[in-house]
Parts: sequence; structure tokens; C-alpha cells
Amino acid sequence: QVRLVESGGGLVQPGGSLSVSCAAPGFIFSTYAMSWYRQAPGKERELVAGFISGGDSTNYADSVKGRFTISRDNAKNTVYLQMNSLKPEDTAVYYCNAKRRDFVTDRIYNYWGQGTQVTVSS
Repeated sequence: QVRLVESGGGLVQPGGSLSVSCAAPGFIFSTYAMSWYRQAPGKERELVAGFISGGDSTNYADSVKGRFTISRDNAKNTVYLQMNSLKPEDTAVYYCNAKRRDFVTDRIYNYWGQGTQVTVSS
């Protein structure tokens, strides 16, 4: 079974920093588009940061631009989300996502981690 495993969540004060990690199987990490989503209580899940399919370019939600950075370590099959200048509004469960489209069958393969809680509070 394909499993994505997030880690690194926790409680941090406003203005602080936190880094979360996502470990993926090698065959997933090397061929799927990796990204981070988050979901706050009562809110829909939203894209936070991700690698653009087919390249190393990245995109970010407007709310986190300049504060969050997505990166990857190919040797460790791990993607990271470095979060700086955290705000209470960043409080959410953060999910790792791996996605790939089969253009022959038009089927989308989409995998999620279990999520890791990030709480920003004083």
C-alpha cells in the first residue's frame, strides 16, 4: 500500500518557525507531483505549496508567500515545508499529497498522508 508519512507538527508561538516533513516511497517520490495542503477547523482543504508537475518550479498560496518554503531531499525521498513567521491563522492539519495523471487512461492517482497538526498560539 502507498503510504505518505508526515511528521514535525506541534505547538509554536506566533512569529515562530516550524518545519514539517513527508516521507514517501521512492517510486512515488520520483514520479509524482508532491505538495502540501492544510485544513483548518470548519474550513475546506487548501493547497499551501507544491512542486509544479514536470519540473522543479513551485507555487504557493498567497497567504503564505514569503513565509513558507517547500523543498525536497531526493536522497531521503522526503519533502519539507519550512514555515516561518507563523500566524494563528496558519493553525491547521497539514497534509502531504502525491499526485500523478495517467494520460493514456486519463486516471488520476492521488495519495495523502495522515496529516500532522500545527497549532500557532501564545
